[in-house]
Amino acid sequence: MHEKRFEGDIARLRAPERVERLEVGRVTDLCLENGEYTSVLDIGTGSGLFAESFAQRGLYVSGVDANPVMLAAARQFVPAGDFQAGIAEALPYPDSSFDMLFLGLVLHETDRTLKALQEAQRVACKRVCILEWAYRDEPFGPPLTDRLNPKHLEELFEQAGFSNRESFPLNWLAFYRLTV
Repeated sequence: MHEKRFEGDIARLRAPERVERLEVGRVTDLCLENGEYTSVLDIGTGSGLFAESFAQRGLYVSGVDANPVMLAAARQFVPAGDFQAGIAEALPYPDSSFDMLFLGLVLHETDRTLKALQEAQRVACKRVCILEWAYRDEPFGPPLTDRLNPKHLEELFEQAGFSNRESFPLNWLAFYRLTV
């Protein structure tokens, strides 16, 4: 059973101030930088905010989410996308199915972070990108106790088999780019 699940409303997920804080365009650019990608799996797709941005860049987009309400919303915003029920720790796809995997503000919600990273490593054939809350107290987002410590994340990246790792500080968040 997936214990951690976002249950917020879709309008709040797509509120202009939240979209600005997420730096959607910049994050999409960082994901696609220095590579050629045709397909992306958006893990924990939510309302499909990032899936929509990838689709606008011409990528074939798939997404998984544990919440059926979110999947319905993602399908509305990205009608050409393929969205399925699923969790990060057990992706319903074969090995090397997508050029890139994207985990946007979802890794901290997984029940087993290392297993989620191992699944991402398995299903991606080129790159895994992770957007997470910066590890500091903020008036928005989850409490510090629910955020991922970067030092611990680096250890997990190593354990999951990602040898080439980059991190990019954003205005409000942390972005990690991992090569498969």
